[in-house]
Amino acid sequence: MAILDDVKAALRISSGQTAFDGEIQGLIDAARADLQLSGLLDSKANDDEDVLIKRAITVYVKCHFGWDNPDQERLLRAYEMIKNHLTLSAEYTVQVESG
Repeated sequence: MAILDDVKAALRISSGQTAFDGEIQGLIDAARADLQLSGLLDSKANDDEDVLIKRAITVYVKCHFGWDNPDQERLLRAYEMIKNHLTLSAEYTVQVESG
């Protein structure tokens, strides 16, 4: 399943509804950019199979989607916590040279 579909499911938006796809994809891209600016390797920030990356992106989008979100502060704290854990891990921030 594509990350867009996963995030839409987390937002309780049916996969057939496409009205918000542009906004959601923009937030997914912003989450990836934020992770990269924080020090994550591009390859990790763009790894849709990594459950921590997927969770970080999903929480970021849930935080920023829509204007009147009563859970925004809680979700922002959760995203920042996940991002902090990722940036402290060499697995996500240090390029391993092969050979």
